[in-house]
Amino acid sequence: MNHENTTAVASARHFSVQLSSTRRGARLARLLATEQLRSWGVPFDAAAVVIGELAANAVLHGRVAGRDFRLTMSVEGRTLRVAVTDTRGDRMPVVGPGAEESGRGLVLVEALAERWGVTSGPVPRKTVWADIGLVP
Repeated sequence: MNHENTTAVASARHFSVQLSSTRRGARLARLLATEQLRSWGVPFDAAAVVIGELAANAVLHGRVAGRDFRLTMSVEGRTLRVAVTDTRGDRMPVVGPGAEESGRGLVLVEALAERWGVTSGPVPRKTVWADIGLVP
């Protein structure tokens, strides 16, 4: 396989969309993502929950008036990486003691993902990401 074909195959497993920081935007993120995963032939049940929680958190806790959030997904090997970027880099997610009552969604993310984390920057952004294992 030549380099040109390899690039085309790799880009076929990458999806990114910018959405409004509204409840409608969060719902649309989940719907668009599940349709994209379905078109890739990738299991999407766990991913739909993770995407829904990360998008809802971006809208509830990461919202800045007039600014959007971005959903990015990519498949590499047997791992789906889901990433949601918002513009409130000063507000990091909290899990466990000290989390607000609405912060329980990250417990679901923690349970369904192989690992998850937060990447800061560039200012004023942060990206919350989760790696989900794909069953062969």
